Amino acid sequence: MSTSKQVLIVDDEAPIREMIAVALEMAGYQCSEADNAQTAHAMIVDRQPDMILLDWMMPNMSGIELARRLRKDETTAAIPIIMLTAKGEEENKVKGLEAGVDDYITKPFSPRELVARLKAVLRRATPKGVEDPVAVDGLMLDPVSHRVTSNDKPIDLGPTEFRLLQFFMTHQDRAYSRGQLLDMVWGGNVYVEERTVDVHIRRLRKALGKQHDYLVQTVRGTGYRFSAQIA
Repeated sequence: MSTSKQVLIVDDEAPIREMIAVALEMAGYQCSEADNAQTAHAMIVDRQPDMILLDWMMPNMSGIELARRLRKDETTAAIPIIMLTAKGEEENKVKGLEAGVDDYITKPFSPRELVARLKAVLRRATPKGVEDPVAVDGLMLDPVSHRVTSNDKPIDLGPTEFRLLQFFMTHQDRAYSRGQLLDMVWGGNVYVEERTVDVHIRRLRKALGKQHDYLVQTVRGTGYRFSAQIA
């Protein structure tokens, strides 16, 4: 890999960081490490890695707090994050996804599984092709600058909502099931549950506001559709 991707590993346990770094370097990634969220934040702002692997439980500032902080800052909002968590509980996964985390992986995990997940997330973060701005009813999405505007006013979207909206705006007037949306937007990632789609649809509608939330329509018994025609 000539242009190897930079991955920042944030975990307070050195053996885990080491295990991950070895696996990723063997797969052709360049790694840097941080053992707490504060150090990580400074490194992220400074180096702009291509991907962050972030431990959930850390002293002082938790991984989830760091994820929220990164998502609020325009310069770091689009960097993909995979959360490393020792807890398989539902609520933590939902909390992580609501904070804008792209994926999570539960410890203990195999290096091979981690590399596969990482590749999938990076693939989704750099979609092929669609470079042209799309506009519907005063709503405009520019894939190159990653900006969305509603009648020329900027709309603030998380990376997953952006991808969801981009998919919808380029595939209008057709109903998609949650499973299909997971495949198209999340990249066939079997680890994300279907109800996650509902969480992100809710956030997308909220971000679009009264002016444009009608575009994202619920299709009873099927899933969702994006259409300028009122159902």
